[in-house]
Amino acid sequence: MTATTTTGADLALETRRRRSIAVISHPDAGKSTLTEALALHARAITEAGAVHGKQGRDGVVSDWLEMEQKRGISITSAALQFEVDDLVINLLDTPGHADFSEDTYRVLTAVDAAVMLLDSAKGLEPQTLKLFEVCRRRGIPVITFVNKWDRPGRTALELCDELEQRIQLRPTPVTWPVGEAGNFRGLLDPVTEEVTLYRRAPGGAALAEEEHLGADAARSALPELVEEAVDSVGLLDAVDRESFLAGTTTPLLFGAALANIGVRQLLDVVGTLAPAPDDRPGLDGAPRPVDAPFSGFVFKMQAGMDTKHRDHVAFVRVCSGEFQRGMVVTHGQTRRPFATKYALSVFGRSRDTIETAYPGDVVGLVNATNLAVGDSLYDGGGPPVVFPPMPVFAPEHFVAARAADPGRSKQFRKGIAQLEQEGVVQVLVSEARGDGSPILAAVGPLQFEVATFRMEHEFNAPIRVDQLSYSIARLATPEDVQALAGRAGVEIARRADGVTLALLESVWRLRALQRDNPELSLEPLPAGTE
Repeated sequence: MTATTTTGADLALETRRRRSIAVISHPDAGKSTLTEALALHARAITEAGAVHGKQGRDGVVSDWLEMEQKRGISITSAALQFEVDDLVINLLDTPGHADFSEDTYRVLTAVDAAVMLLDSAKGLEPQTLKLFEVCRRRGIPVITFVNKWDRPGRTALELCDELEQRIQLRPTPVTWPVGEAGNFRGLLDPVTEEVTLYRRAPGGAALAEEEHLGADAARSALPELVEEAVDSVGLLDAVDRESFLAGTTTPLLFGAALANIGVRQLLDVVGTLAPAPDDRPGLDGAPRPVDAPFSGFVFKMQAGMDTKHRDHVAFVRVCSGEFQRGMVVTHGQTRRPFATKYALSVFGRSRDTIETAYPGDVVGLVNATNLAVGDSLYDGGGPPVVFPPMPVFAPEHFVAARAADPGRSKQFRKGIAQLEQEGVVQVLVSEARGDGSPILAAVGPLQFEVATFRMEHEFNAPIRVDQLSYSIARLATPEDVQALAGRAGVEIARRADGVTLALLESVWRLRALQRDNPELSLEPLPAGTE
């Protein structure tokens, strides 16, 4: 590769052009559908369904796992990059199911803004609330898109009240629906009072036809509905970018992603209000300027994207400087050199070789077997940096795994090690069981299904899992380990990072142990939200 030199002005320009966003919501709110619609409006695809491999628009079908196709849920996040106008959008679609929260939370470390998707009939749901709290703690500004307005649902003002009362986020409308949920006639621009009417394309595979009416024409065409919309939206504050970036307000939009309605306005808001990449703090708290030499961190590992080659890809968020394919960078955790010969730009399941990338971009490094989720990379010619580690969740479900065929123990160990490296499950080893029967720990039981499926189909090492009765994991000091020796209903296990955990059957067992042994520490694990 012939290296090119990027000036400071060029780097600043490329950085200002970037927007890195995640789409978050409760399951079935329409995240993958909205992702398709955004790419369609940006002309990155010609027909909805091209990203997620859908045969139609009625269900969410996975990119690359057969079990996702059978269940109709998203199990892994998807990364897309596309250009719209003069902007480069890095869009990360996340799994909504609570069992895969860790993947979603890691994605949120790699973005600068989020689109919170609400179902018009359901409003704020439990998983949405959890994800919003993560955004708040991380200082990620949130844009709200109320989806499925073409179906019966709640009133717009009721949803606004819920946002303000339950999460103290003041909605500032960018668009407002003309017609109640289920009787959706168009979208009002609160500033100009112009109205856009829509005619959806068959199946929602193409852009909806739009008809733009000026304020007077709109009042003539739909006098009562437009008057009601104008009166309602007048009760709310106007959009203010400063308060949005401060996390006290949320730009609010309405639409129907399945019909590609209201999505163009969402793209406009991302371009005008969402922040460009900025300085990122390292583990020591010192900010790494975006114009410093290259640095980035691995927020996701994904295997099996290319069924013809058993590769696995490290997804790296570029934090500073210019990435050039082929450059030799330094691995922050080991200080060892790392070559970047095979670097990709990822669009769903499709991949193309990438030559350069800038802050905010996502680079896929192929066959990066020496990397793990949370690892940092930087240009060795600049100052070293290690970014904060990924959040690790307190697991609530545990199984003991073993190779179904003892003759495939080598493949079994290799597969378990890779699943741990990717963060699919946490792997614990206890002295009682040994590493031949590791304990798999997870936030939700569906993670075990993913692990079991991948062990059989990717590593040709089918496994058997035995459900364990534990439901709590606590940090255990050496003194705790000694005090708990021989106790019933407790097992001591260690993670690969050296952390020692006490696994307990229930909170009642924990309380009983602490009552009988006041000296026990048994501190809770961090909740994963930093």
